[in-house]
Amino acid sequence: MNKRLRVLAFGTLLLAATVGLDCMIPTPSAAAPARDAELIVQTRDRAEIDALMWRYVRALDSLDENAYADCYTADGSFGTGPRAEKGREALKKMIVDLKKGNAERAAKTGVKFPKMYHVITNHDVEFIDRNHARYYAYWMTVFAAADAKSQPRVAAVGRSIDDLVRVGGRWLIHARDVAPQD
Repeated sequence: MNKRLRVLAFGTLLLAATVGLDCMIPTPSAAAPARDAELIVQTRDRAEIDALMWRYVRALDSLDENAYADCYTADGSFGTGPRAEKGREALKKMIVDLKKGNAERAAKTGVKFPKMYHVITNHDVEFIDRNHARYYAYWMTVFAAADAKSQPRVAAVGRSIDDLVRVGGRWLIHARDVAPQD
């Protein structure tokens, strides 16, 4: 085969290979931009939900009743059944009572109550719709060592299922269940 035919044959082969590769590369469908946009929104929402749960544990651990109640919707609840704390005023009172109980124990025993830390781990967010999500997690309540001779203490462990809602552009806790039955 002469040189000119070999170059032409090679060019044809190269063109065929290129066209073949183009057929193998997926092209975006009409649904891809919408799906990508939804993933971007959900990624932003997950970050906002993570920030909400961080504010929640910090408010609880620092016994800041106002910051704690601000993590909930106006009609939000902690717990289930007849013993659930419902509404921001009841949620604030729950923290105020905890703070008061700690102070009373310290006054009675002369021992300062150790720092409390809540750890939320292995969480998963399920989006119910654009403005509602369910937050599944494991949790622990840990108390710091009271002194150099003692160890930190895990006081309680469990799992939670929390119903979250977007209100006025902010994610908030509508119902926090730290002892689900399922």
